Amino acid sequence: MEGKASPVITEIRDLEAAELDVYARRTEVQLLNREYPEQGIFIAESPKVIERALDGGYEPLSILLERKHITGEAAPILARCGGIPVYTADFEVLTQLTGFQLTRGMLCAMRRKPLPTVQELCSGARRVAVLENVMNPTNVGAIFRSAAALNVDAVLLTPACSNPLYRRAIRVSMGTVFQIPWTYYEAWPDVSGLRELGFKTVAMALREDAVSLRDPRLRQEQRLAIILGTEGEGLADLTITDSDYTVRIPMTHGVDSLNVASAAAVAFWELASE
Repeated sequence: MEGKASPVITEIRDLEAAELDVYARRTEVQLLNREYPEQGIFIAESPKVIERALDGGYEPLSILLERKHITGEAAPILARCGGIPVYTADFEVLTQLTGFQLTRGMLCAMRRKPLPTVQELCSGARRVAVLENVMNPTNVGAIFRSAAALNVDAVLLTPACSNPLYRRAIRVSMGTVFQIPWTYYEAWPDVSGLRELGFKTVAMALREDAVSLRDPRLRQEQRLAIILGTEGEGLADLTITDSDYTVRIPMTHGVDSLNVASAAAVAFWELASE
């Protein structure tokens, strides 16, 4: 996108203007547009996150930013985005418009990309994370950040999971949702599909017969799919029964479980990091 026309900067005069709906009056579900996914939009927040989205090949549609950033922190991003609309105002006006304080004073509406197939995503992957019904976007974002930091190649989500491109998930992930490939595993709970792709499956669960995360056999497996469940309920019994390994994290002081995002970080460190 280098060398394109300069952005079209517009001072916000009317908070009810239709072109601001994506930032102020559309829900995340409406932006997702399940009926016409090719028209789906997401909102990236903060310069660093927006830069990672651009690096990931996502198309910017418009920008909303605090006036002072036009010639400051946002300038390199505006130079990359070509002649898209840029809406600007003072911080107080933007807070009134969106209902929250903008992180680093910048939002960008971006077009979603078609998702890869499970087969495409897993081709060549050595370690993948599978999220079963993880519905909290904060947890989803934190898991992606750990996946990026700890050498996980891809993330598969079951259909009930929170979408990784919801604003909160993107923000918590620090934009790593644009760096780690992901898609939905529509055939879930068919764990055998992962086995057919060459993975041994690891169900992270609090079972008495579970092996320790430090079990040396796990590290020796060429390809692992690490399956993590939602808060409270954990993994479904069928998922655990059908997996090759049931694994638990050794803990002390009577603590029996960790938040799923924390558990993911520990599991990725032990099973995927080099």
